[in-house]
Amino acid sequence: MTQAGRTRTPWLYLLPTVAVLAPLFGYPIYMLGLLSVFDYRQAQVSGGEPTTFIGFGNYATLFGDPRFWSILGQTVVFAAVLVIVTLAVGAALAVVLTRAGHWPRLLLSLAAMAAWAAPAMTGSTVWMFLFDADLGLVNQVLGIDGFNWFYDRWVTFGVVGATVVWHSFPLVMVMLFAGIQAIPVSVREAAALDGASEWQSFWRIIVPMLRPLITIVVIQSIIWDFKIFTQIYVMTNGGGIAGQNSVLNVYAYQTAFGSSEYGLGSAIGVVMTLILLVVTLFYIRALHRTGEKL
Repeated sequence: MTQAGRTRTPWLYLLPTVAVLAPLFGYPIYMLGLLSVFDYRQAQVSGGEPTTFIGFGNYATLFGDPRFWSILGQTVVFAAVLVIVTLAVGAALAVVLTRAGHWPRLLLSLAAMAAWAAPAMTGSTVWMFLFDADLGLVNQVLGIDGFNWFYDRWVTFGVVGATVVWHSFPLVMVMLFAGIQAIPVSVREAAALDGASEWQSFWRIIVPMLRPLITIVVIQSIIWDFKIFTQIYVMTNGGGIAGQNSVLNVYAYQTAFGSSEYGLGSAIGVVMTLILLVVTLFYIRALHRTGEKL
C-alpha cells in the first residue's frame, strides 16, 4: 500500500461514524449559533412578531453583564475544586485497591461502580434526602435539629460538590488502578530495595509513569465538571437563593427558558461550547501524546 493509501485508510474507517455523528451534533450547534445572533424571545416563538437579526448584540449584552462574569468565575472555581477533589479521592482509592485483598477489593469496586452507574437525577435526590433539614440522616447522626444545608452559599456548594465527586470518582479510580497495575512490579521492588518509602515510591515513580493517564483524567474531568447541570439544578432548586449557586449551564437554561430570552441563552451556550472546544483540543492532544509514548 502506498503512503497516500495508508493515510486515507483510517479516515475511510471513520466515515460511517462521521456520517452519523455529524448531523446529530452539527445541526444543534448550527441552530445554537444561529439563534445567538437573533433577538429571539417568546413573541418570536409564538409567531407574534418577526425575528430580528442583531448580529453580536446578544454577545455584547452578555459580556457587558457583570452577573455573567461572576457566574463564569464561580463555575471555573467550582469545577477546579471538583477536579482536584475527584482526582485525589480516585487516586487514593486506586492505591487502596492495589493494597487490598480480593474480597475487600471486589466490594469496594462494586460500591464504586454502583455510585457511577446511578443516574445523576437519582443520586441528587438521594443526597437531598440525606441532608434534609427535618428528616435527613446526616442531621440525625450529627445531632443537629433543623439545620438547612441548602441555605448558605458555600455549604450548598460543598454538599453539591460531594454529590458530584461521588458520581465521578469511580471512573478515575478504575483508570488509575489499571495504570498502576500496568507498572511492572520489578520497578516498585527496585525502589523498595533502594530504600524508598511507600510515599516516595508513589510520588517519584508511580506518578511520573502515570502522568499521561493523569493528564487525560484531569482534562476529562474538567469537561464534565465545567458543564455540570443536573446536580446544581435539582439540589438547589434552580440555582439556590437569588441564584447564589448558579453555574453557566443553569444560567443559560434560566435565561432561555425562565426569562424566554432564547437568543441570549443561545449566546451563553455558544460561549460554553467554545470554552469546552479548547479544553477538548487539549484532551485530543493528550490522547495523541499518550499513544506516541505507548
